[in-house]
Amino acid sequence: MLILLPPSETKRAGGAARPLDASRLALPELAGRREAVVTALVALSADDDAAARVLKLGPKQRGEIAVNAALRDAPTMPAVDRYTGVLYDALGAASLPSASRRWLGAHVLIHSAPFGPVGALDAIPAYRLGAGASLPGSPPLRRVWAEAVSAALEALDPRFVLDLRSEAYVALGPVPDGIASRYLRVVDEGPDGAVRALNHFNKHAKGALVRRLADERPRISSAAGLVRWADAAGLRVRESAAGELELFA
Repeated sequence: MLILLPPSETKRAGGAARPLDASRLALPELAGRREAVVTALVALSADDDAAARVLKLGPKQRGEIAVNAALRDAPTMPAVDRYTGVLYDALGAASLPSASRRWLGAHVLIHSAPFGPVGALDAIPAYRLGAGASLPGSPPLRRVWAEAVSAALEALDPRFVLDLRSEAYVALGPVPDGIASRYLRVVDEGPDGAVRALNHFNKHAKGALVRRLADERPRISSAAGLVRWADAAGLRVRESAAGELELFA
């Protein structure tokens, strides 16, 4: 099973004194596009006002421009440790044992805006860039990434993909039709039996699910296999009429 995670707007600072090496990230065929996006982002950072406008930064967020300007030489850390926020706090990768972290490295890709999908243990710097940005001198990120990421996933040929990304990041690299996959929504069932999608708790539930998977490291190769594992684990996951998976919070 391959799990696709979204990134987070918030990130942990610091890391090891080892700069970004795009050729060492997962899906190395994307290295050229990674280089192009980083080049455009660094160039944008030379103009504070333009960067603030393009990245939609408020006065208190302008420090993010300097973060982007230093992308090529900044310290790096594993992507799963770099991201913070509700999903990554629930995942709590730093507190996992070594075997569980290795499982994350083998089974999880995190879909970033500047680097495309990267392995959970791939070393990346801090940055500020969202899925909807259009960098000057570069096509919109959807045009940069969508076809190339889909082709890279197809070449990877996983038996089953569990897609936990937000819809904005799904658009930056749809899973090809030929690969068995399911998009997962976190839902709740009301007293009347109606099922509704959750917002804030959505991220927490996804992070907790990935942590549970990393702890138990089951062999899952299909949606049905994931449902069976969830049942045994005391979780409620069901196939929906829309062809998605629903995780009941």
